[in-house]
Amino acid sequence: MFSSKTFAFIAAFFVQVFYGVTFTFANDVIDGGYIKPYGFIFLRLIGATLLFWLFGNFAPKEKVAAKDYLIFAAAAFFGVTLNMLTFFKGLSYTTPIHASVIMVVVPILVLVMSAIILKEKVTSLKIVGIILGLSGALVLTLYGKSAVATDNIVLGNFLVFINAVSYAIYIIIIKQLTSKYHPFTFVKWLFLFGVFMVAPFGYQELSEVQWHTFQPYTYFAVIFIIVAATFATYILNPMALRQLKASTVSTFLYLQPVIAGIFAILMGSDTLNTTKLIAALLIFIGVYLVSKPNKKLKEV
Repeated sequence: MFSSKTFAFIAAFFVQVFYGVTFTFANDVIDGGYIKPYGFIFLRLIGATLLFWLFGNFAPKEKVAAKDYLIFAAAAFFGVTLNMLTFFKGLSYTTPIHASVIMVVVPILVLVMSAIILKEKVTSLKIVGIILGLSGALVLTLYGKSAVATDNIVLGNFLVFINAVSYAIYIIIIKQLTSKYHPFTFVKWLFLFGVFMVAPFGYQELSEVQWHTFQPYTYFAVIFIIVAATFATYILNPMALRQLKASTVSTFLYLQPVIAGIFAILMGSDTLNTTKLIAALLIFIGVYLVSKPNKKLKEV
């Protein structure tokens, strides 16, 4: 069969496939009026949390240090609560291609956060990359358009950008936990905290769902997002990281807007235009410059 390294590449690839198609699935369910954004997030967290705690019984038993529960809570706020609330709400106003392209700025934001919080050195070339990448996000937000009259691209893209910022902060926070605890230990507590944090926002919307109006496609989209785009991605990512460098795994993020764009166009949920291509090019160049090694570069 596959070698462990080959399986790691396959795992990293499918993480981006699952995330890429989720933009369209979530957009179709929310825009179709089946579930409001916050209700969808609450349902997603309930389902994923049950799966994590169920399968967590087969993982090594670990005792969590009392002081680490505060870090879990902070990680849950930025990595689950704020992250998902702004993403799903933003997706209800913008399009799958817009959202997926903006998410590619995450490596740029992680670099900025690392420089501010962890005091890591930033090179002049990386600063150029930051400017280009954020300029691409700005172009997409100010000049991008949607075929849906009720969309609010500026607000939607801004919320997706806040989602990217919160995810970058989450990455910084969990650096001290990922090497300390087994992935299941970390994730099950992360999602449990997240359920309680999201409940005040999502309980009412979830209680209003008219389940009898769901089409087979709607059920499939919801189940896919819970099982594949949430549960599976949090399992596959650690598997990939066991065999590959973090920098190698992060490069797979560039596939996300490509997969999201192709799938959205095939499903008729979005279209491609010059503005989106220019913005995507700026962001990709920016991320490339930010991702370049620091060798022989003057630090600032």
